[in-house]
Amino acid sequence: MLLLLSCFLQNYYQNKLRLALIGQSLFGQEVYTNLRKQGHKVVGVFTVPDRDGKADPLAVVAEKDGTPVFKFPRWRVKGKPIPEVVEAYKAVGAELNVMPFCSQFIPMNVIDHPAHGSIIYHPSILPLHRGASAINWTLIQGDKKAGFSIFWADDGLDTGPILLQRECPVEPNDTVDSLYNRFLFPEGIKAMVESVQLIADGKATRVPQTEEGASYEGIQKKSNSKVNLAQPAEAIHNWIRGHDKVPGAWTVIDGQTVTLYGSSMLGESVPAGQPLEIEGASQAGVVTKNGLVLYGSDSKALMVKNLQYEDGKMISAAKYFSSGDTARVELTDDEKKIAEEIRDIWKGILSNVAAIEETTDFFKSGAASMDVVRLVEEIKQKCAGLQLQNEDVYMATTFQDFIQMFVRRLRGEDQEEEMVIDYATKDVNNMTVKMPWQCFINGKFEDAENGKTADTINPADGSVICKVAYASVGDVDQAVAAAKEAFEVGPWGRMDPRDRGTLLYKLADLMEEHQEELATIESIDSGAVYTLALKTHVGMSIQTFRYFAGWCDKIQVQIHLKKRNVPFSGPCLSEIIRKNPNNFTDLHCKGVCAIVIPWNYPLMMLAWKSAACLAAGNTLVLKPAQVRTHTPAHVTTDSVIDFIPAGGMVGQRMSDHPDIRKLGFTGSTPIGKQIMKSCALSNLKKVSLELGGKSPLIIFSDCDMDKAVRMGMSAVFFNKGENCIAAGRLFVEESIHDEYIRRVVEEIKKMKVGDPLHRSTDHGPQNHKAHMDKLVEYCEVGVKEGATLVYGGKQVDRPGFFMEPTLFTDVEDHMFIAKEESFGPIMVVSKFKDGDIDGVLSRANDTEFGLASGVFTRDINKAMYVSERLDAGTVFVNTYNKTDVASPFGGFKQSGFGKDLGEDALNEYLRTKAVTVEY
Repeated sequence: MLLLLSCFLQNYYQNKLRLALIGQSLFGQEVYTNLRKQGHKVVGVFTVPDRDGKADPLAVVAEKDGTPVFKFPRWRVKGKPIPEVVEAYKAVGAELNVMPFCSQFIPMNVIDHPAHGSIIYHPSILPLHRGASAINWTLIQGDKKAGFSIFWADDGLDTGPILLQRECPVEPNDTVDSLYNRFLFPEGIKAMVESVQLIADGKATRVPQTEEGASYEGIQKKSNSKVNLAQPAEAIHNWIRGHDKVPGAWTVIDGQTVTLYGSSMLGESVPAGQPLEIEGASQAGVVTKNGLVLYGSDSKALMVKNLQYEDGKMISAAKYFSSGDTARVELTDDEKKIAEEIRDIWKGILSNVAAIEETTDFFKSGAASMDVVRLVEEIKQKCAGLQLQNEDVYMATTFQDFIQMFVRRLRGEDQEEEMVIDYATKDVNNMTVKMPWQCFINGKFEDAENGKTADTINPADGSVICKVAYASVGDVDQAVAAAKEAFEVGPWGRMDPRDRGTLLYKLADLMEEHQEELATIESIDSGAVYTLALKTHVGMSIQTFRYFAGWCDKIQVQIHLKKRNVPFSGPCLSEIIRKNPNNFTDLHCKGVCAIVIPWNYPLMMLAWKSAACLAAGNTLVLKPAQVRTHTPAHVTTDSVIDFIPAGGMVGQRMSDHPDIRKLGFTGSTPIGKQIMKSCALSNLKKVSLELGGKSPLIIFSDCDMDKAVRMGMSAVFFNKGENCIAAGRLFVEESIHDEYIRRVVEEIKKMKVGDPLHRSTDHGPQNHKAHMDKLVEYCEVGVKEGATLVYGGKQVDRPGFFMEPTLFTDVEDHMFIAKEESFGPIMVVSKFKDGDIDGVLSRANDTEFGLASGVFTRDINKAMYVSERLDAGTVFVNTYNKTDVASPFGGFKQSGFGKDLGEDALNEYLRTKAVTVEY
């Protein structure tokens, strides 16, 4: 241990430098902290004087560490270095000057003094956009890439040789803040530390800057940041986001100067609203529920979220026409005490202000963005659970307005209107469950357009659970329009992927919090045994949402180098492209997707398809099976998912709808074929299909008999046989056939068929009466064709739709039950000759289905030989039903195509764009 520690310390302190840090801000503070963590010695910090009695963050942390801190107001007078300032600097004995965000005002005899000179961080891919407003101009000019440079300082304006550069793509709605927070700040700190170590190790490069492409645009000021509205919408959008939040792009509305924040481009769909004349605009704007729509000279549109008046007051653009101020609230004695505590917080931040009056303006008193964060966090710490955002401070800038906003927030008066849900309730399983029964469209539960409803039946006793909406084609059209607007106008499609992942994680957490309630609904709704519903129907759904939540921020641009064909992803995208002219592909979400799910796993099938769809950034319209509606309805309370309980033509309309770009379906092969045809004839929308199966399970004589019996029964009877990958036909080697059948019969007799909510029940009711009747008919056909009915074959004599676990033997290859799926608890067994591996493989593959398959043998070579030759999308070896959220799932042949689960599922909901770049 001592030897390891000695080696670590030796490595830690080798090739380290004595540094002078010249700069300011949180960025400078983080660079300082990380350099010290790496073992470098900061011998002096040179920062700005205290402002209004407050030290810069860099000075605060350095003084706390005991590092010498110098706060010179200036380095030069009339262009000449101040001798005493330069001498104070030289006295610290630095070997390298590190200058995060430092300007050209440092004298050259300071820049050149250290043995290694000076390095500077610059938020631009030099030589483009030199100067102090470089980040702004990256956005204003519509650049597709951003990034930063670390260069060696010289006597020019950002003209020194390049040491290191990093790049990132510019997202369509990036602002200076989002670029800075996502990339320039965190990656810039890492790069500064990396650069210092490269210098210490003697590995730093000096790449001369070319003048080609070099530009210098002036510092953006409020006086010259007025928006020119007589230009294309994208140029207007770029101008607004390039000035957000400082200095702010402005225009004139009703004679007032109004600053515009939170711009985003719109697609073809523009929400309805109230017209608003704007000076210089090619056509009137529109105030909508989502914000202010502006039109460019090309008639394309953009949305502005917030407006700020000359007095500093900011409002939501959607509330522009709201009449007057909200009535002021009278504070209770307790609220007055809290208000005084908040006054003290304001005073602590605005230490330069003599007293915090009712009219004191937070920003006019000198507060900056960092002070906003401090104010919000201090108040949230004092009032645990209070929902307060940085934006709220900008909306209420004076102390009296802030207190009014705070009190309303504390009372819950200004929260969004609570969603109205007309639940159907039922006392069951020692709890009261509440089940939505209406359509869910555009964030609201509402009746079907035609007012129709249909009964949903509890399969355990045939009773009516409640009525559910019976949707129409009109409901589909409304749902698709809402989903399209949510994608093109709302935040989901343009949301930061990490935030999208956070919401999916939150959904999974909420499902886990209510898992007993969901499992109970799933049980009474679909007949699933409660314990299975809890573990699989609900449990795997939660796992699925969590798995795809983790993918949200990992769907990146992929580079494919021409010569080496090496996949690459990461922040250095543009650098790779420039150095290796090549083709690359970019992954994009599709838009509005439709999902049609079956009745056997209502909740889990929703999760399998919708989680990948949402993670990719799409919105969706969901159609559950008409007979099983409740658990899907329970988790679709989000405006990016519209929920349409199935009416007669709902699925057909989804297939035909021109605004749906992808349809995912799980169900029967005949319906899948019809869907595929309709999708092709309408708008050639992409389709993924998980269809019927007749999965073979081959059991060899050298198997583990106990496991083969146990897992073979699970392969057939799991979820009462209503399982897409159920073993539709078992092939048992002749020498063990009779023993295997005897043991299976013994185990079937032990199975408890009954109430799915009873914890000891093994086998619940079939999903619905029509299916129950088909299973009985299926058994009757098997007997007529000459198969031996060993056990079961009838409906259980009790209320509800209970089918006896059934076993057929002597099944020949030509028989109906050997070829067709039962989708129920019917074990179909055929024997094969000992040692005839290729023969049984030929029989197993002699089907038009190819969803799943299985093999039981102790011989690993035999297992691999068989699994390689089984023609199915999934092969289970010495197990069955072991699906995993990270493993792709889907079929071959007439069992469909496309994948659910795993990384492959994301590709079902993404489009690949190829881009060719030459330099």
